[in-house]
Amino acid sequence: MRQSQKTMKESCCQRDNVEREEYGKACSAFHGEPNNQDGVNLFEKILSRNNLNLAYMQVVRNKGAAGVDGMTYDQLLPYLKDNREILLEQLRSGRYKPQPVLRVEIPKPTGGKRQLGIPTVIDRMIQQAINQVLQPLFEPEFSDNSFGFRPKRSAQMAIIQAKEYYEQGYKHVVDIDMKAYFDTVNHDKLMYYIEKKVKDKHVLQLIRNYLISGVMDKGLFSNSDKGTPQGGNLSPLLSNIYLHEFDKLLEERGHKFVRYADDCNIYVKSRRA
Repeated sequence: MRQSQKTMKESCCQRDNVEREEYGKACSAFHGEPNNQDGVNLFEKILSRNNLNLAYMQVVRNKGAAGVDGMTYDQLLPYLKDNREILLEQLRSGRYKPQPVLRVEIPKPTGGKRQLGIPTVIDRMIQQAINQVLQPLFEPEFSDNSFGFRPKRSAQMAIIQAKEYYEQGYKHVVDIDMKAYFDTVNHDKLMYYIEKKVKDKHVLQLIRNYLISGVMDKGLFSNSDKGTPQGGNLSPLLSNIYLHEFDKLLEERGHKFVRYADDCNIYVKSRRA
């Protein structure tokens, strides 16, 4: 048992050392960026050295497939070392254009296929950097009945909440079917909801650019005038921002409900309700 614990401890130390080494490499890629975020605007917080380094680390941890440009996650650091200044200048000037997402299909457990959009690793890093700054702004506003894609919340917690409603006598369930939700989000409505909290025009334009970046499917490009592609680092937050208005409506009407992403159940005491 002691030997097992020793081996586990050594493994954890090795992993920590590797992560510290990768973090140091990432810091060197963005070594020239200001670290002090006091008094800077939202866009500069997104582009700050620490925030970009954390975003880079998250992309590397998640690994994942390459996007339309073929760049893999382990090729991201060499790219950043050579192109850091160009990338930051393009972002600050508004000239940066996100690449289309690569459309892939994965089988659903219940049958059929789910379509995902794979952004490039560069766009995954930028989206993650945006997410890290925006999520703390929106998270306090979200409903306690929303459990999907949120820190310190899980599907297990959603199940526990549903059981509590059942024990309180809410034994009838209305299943809300949000068919093809991620493919049908209205961009203008979504941006309107975001603008309630975000005033920085650079940030707003960058988010819209990601929404309209398009899709590459089997070599054919198609515009994305609606929807948020599943697979992007920013899409879960955007979906919760969009559906927060739906959550508020249910709460105003006094409904007991549990929502996990685009799956929502309303709990009532009788069929007549």
